[in-house]
Amino acid sequence: MASDRPPVAEITGLAPGDVRFEDLLAEQRPVILKGLVRDWPLVAAGARSPGAAMAELLRFYQGKHVTGFTGRPDIDGRFFYNQDATALDFAGGRVALDAFLDRIREHLDDPQPPAFYVGSTDIDTYLPGFRAENDLPLDEPMFAAHPPIASIWIGNRTVAATHYDMSNNIACCLVGRRRFTLFPPDQVANLYPGPLEPTPGGQVLSMADPRAPDFDRYPRFRDALAAAQTAELDPGDALIYPALWWHQVEALDRFNIMVNYWWNIAPRYMDTPMNTLLHAFLSLRGRTDAEKRAWRTMFDYYVFGPAEQARAHLPEAAHGDLAPLDEAQARRLRAKVMQRLNR
Repeated sequence: MASDRPPVAEITGLAPGDVRFEDLLAEQRPVILKGLVRDWPLVAAGARSPGAAMAELLRFYQGKHVTGFTGRPDIDGRFFYNQDATALDFAGGRVALDAFLDRIREHLDDPQPPAFYVGSTDIDTYLPGFRAENDLPLDEPMFAAHPPIASIWIGNRTVAATHYDMSNNIACCLVGRRRFTLFPPDQVANLYPGPLEPTPGGQVLSMADPRAPDFDRYPRFRDALAAAQTAELDPGDALIYPALWWHQVEALDRFNIMVNYWWNIAPRYMDTPMNTLLHAFLSLRGRTDAEKRAWRTMFDYYVFGPAEQARAHLPEAAHGDLAPLDEAQARRLRAKVMQRLNR
């Protein structure tokens, strides 16, 4: 069923070498690039049949086991938590890709098949040679400094429940149609995030389902939906969206393949902000409201404001931990944090 939420903006007529991804990312909003990867051989194979797409994929497979997830037919393809959100409602394990594709093939015509999903699988490791024929020319300076991770996603009619990623994303729809429902980062409170553990892939899931909203249980979800955008992707389309945008991904056809590119422009020596969040639970969350307001002001000054403001009035020799972050400074800060945590 098509969504009545505002569609994501589209750009048409661009060839892969014409795209300036750095400029698109600077806009900090999702954009569909219609037909950007329509000339990839896998797209052509998928247009013929699911079997042709599987055969094309297996040309590059050399036997390394991938992680395959399977869910009961009654989850309707949506990989999520169990009833009390203490565990996940599907199972995963290492499988041979060709055998897993055979399982999908056996259920292609079932009206309510089991849910089959191979997610976020490194292409260069498991499908060597694939990118020689199916790849984007990501040769901008941004990518040279921060090489993307190219992954493949394979399955039947599945739903990746609403979550966020800590990296920017280019999602290329190759076989089958896909629908993305995207929410800006400022909607986090209206999305009712689930537990920090367990998670399907490291990031929490929204407890609310855009396909069947329960406004009695999650009333603020109305506001999240009012801010949402929908991207309807055909095979050959690509979608770019920034880090920390929440998104639900629906694979709409009986067999679907997507390739995505993840990258983050932060230097690799920086720590993940999730570690900072966990430490904040330990050091800040239990303090009084007055103290937390004061610490919020302190963080605005030292962290979220301009990096130079906390040191501009000091002699350079006195900058210490306030000095610009580089690899050596990151090592020193990490050692200091570890020393204090282990006291």
